[in-house]
Amino acid sequence: MKSLAEVDELAALAHAGQVDKAGAPYVEHVRAVAAALAPLGPHLAMAGLLHDVIEDTAWTADRLRADGIPDGVVAVVEAVTNRPGTPYEEKIRRIAENPDATLVKIADNAHNSRVDRAAALPPAQRERLAAKYRAARDVLWAAADPAHVAAILTRVNPGLLPEWEERHHERANREEEGDSGGR
Repeated sequence: MKSLAEVDELAALAHAGQVDKAGAPYVEHVRAVAAALAPLGPHLAMAGLLHDVIEDTAWTADRLRADGIPDGVVAVVEAVTNRPGTPYEEKIRRIAENPDATLVKIADNAHNSRVDRAAALPPAQRERLAAKYRAARDVLWAAADPAHVAAILTRVNPGLLPEWEERHHERANREEEGDSGGR
């Protein structure tokens, strides 16, 4: 089995020469996602490093497995990978059915939602993506352990914590009202 450092090297090699929408080396994004997931275990951090490899490079799931990436990590990467013809909203609902994929996508979404990253985008694109990511958070955050969501946001995008706290309290209040309604 590969170590986390070896998986980081693989991610850097796979994304060599790629840049994100803001023009930064793409590997910085996957490293930020992995860092947000690191406290939750090395397999989640590995999935964070590799979350875009199948989608954005020549690497395949079979090649990852052949290179020593654990099956569970590859399965999470496959779960967060775009499938041609699948609408984004459907992809998010599918991801939310897999607890580990949900956490990876929460970290990815949080990093993509950073104000400093979005600032480099044209205003129309920035607004469109902000709405898309906000809608995805509704689904993803509801599907995850609240402590894990808070830990991920704290590490990768603390600016989302007020939104998280508001939504978390709203959900808790709705659940509490539902519990007391049946008594």
